[in-house]
Amino acid sequence: MDVGAELRGLPRLELREELEELVVSLFREQLLMEDEEELDQELSYFDLGLTSLRLMELKKRLEARLGVEIDATVLFNQPTVERLLDHLTDTIGAAAPAAG
Repeated sequence: MDVGAELRGLPRLELREELEELVVSLFREQLLMEDEEELDQELSYFDLGLTSLRLMELKKRLEARLGVEIDATVLFNQPTVERLLDHLTDTIGAAAPAAG
């Protein structure tokens, strides 16, 4: 399900909130976290407990859901949920059609 098309028209703040909900949900799922456990968005993926393989699985799921390609170097150069959210917000926000 490509939700990226729906997100592209949103104002930046709303886009960020929607992305955060989706991304955090997928990370929590991948990490087998309980509902009451908090996901620290500033910890590196590896400190959270992800392996490279699981990170690549998560990348594929995000790409399928958002309809965007995520370069693997982005994940390793910006290895926190917070930085990934910044990148996705910039990428999807930039793909929005210009108002006119």
